[in-house]
Amino acid sequence: MLQEKMVVKNSTGLHARPATMLAKLAGRYESAISLVYNEKTIKLKSMMGLLGAGIKGGSEVEIICDGADEAAAMAEIRELFATGFGE
Repeated sequence: MLQEKMVVKNSTGLHARPATMLAKLAGRYESAISLVYNEKTIKLKSMMGLLGAGIKGGSEVEIICDGADEAAAMAEIRELFATGFGE
């Protein structure tokens, strides 16, 4: 299991486009991938869960990947966060 804290760098937070990007990315991996925000755990494959969390720009979240391809999943998620989801 891998755990890593990340900051939402884009000013608009995890709105529809970044949430969709994360959910699609998570769907490509076998590992269970979760996001923890304000003590609430959300499955990353759930776009509606991500949108419902109301994660704003500048927020710190924790990503948890657990499974056979966890390292590859974490690396790709880290890249998305680092680039601000292309915004």
